[in-house]
Amino acid sequence: MEAILSLSEHPAGVAAGPGIRVVYDLEADVAHLGHVSVSGPAVLWELTPARSDRAGRPDTGVASLSTAVTLDRSPEWLVRCDRVDFPPGAVAHQHVHPGPGIRRLLFGELTVTTAGATTTHLPGDPWFESGPEPVYAEASSNEASAFVRVMLLPAVWAGQRTIRYLDPVEGDAPARQQATVFLEERLP
Repeated sequence: MEAILSLSEHPAGVAAGPGIRVVYDLEADVAHLGHVSVSGPAVLWELTPARSDRAGRPDTGVASLSTAVTLDRSPEWLVRCDRVDFPPGAVAHQHVHPGPGIRRLLFGELTVTTAGATTTHLPGDPWFESGPEPVYAEASSNEASAFVRVMLLPAVWAGQRTIRYLDPVEGDAPARQQATVFLEERLP
């Protein structure tokens, strides 16, 4: 399935209609799927068919990032929203995930290396990770950092940690970052 995964910022709140939409309430630190209203600052992820007609649908947010994704039709898929917190100086060694997703830095600073490029993300910055492309991430050495993300995953990953380190030794080391899952639902 060809689809578009997009993220938009809604500083004054958002009313999301039904569909594959995840709203993260920045003040309450909670996420909702589908039809929901948030009166304060929020971030909205939306998954739409690649050929959908978006004309006429109001969007009061500021578009931050939109990317095409391809989901194999054979497995069932799910959407997961979670938050990953890093203490100062924590590192996520080179790793992969089983599906694509868009992340948005909440606070701190995170330097991410993937596909031969290194980018330092600041609060409010979004970025896309494909899943199979290896990623290395390093948090600020002097402050805590956290991001919230929406990932599309094969349903067999329901309830499981998705990070897979490329070096088994690094994978066996205690993780310094902590993930909190807000929601996980199968896609229709």
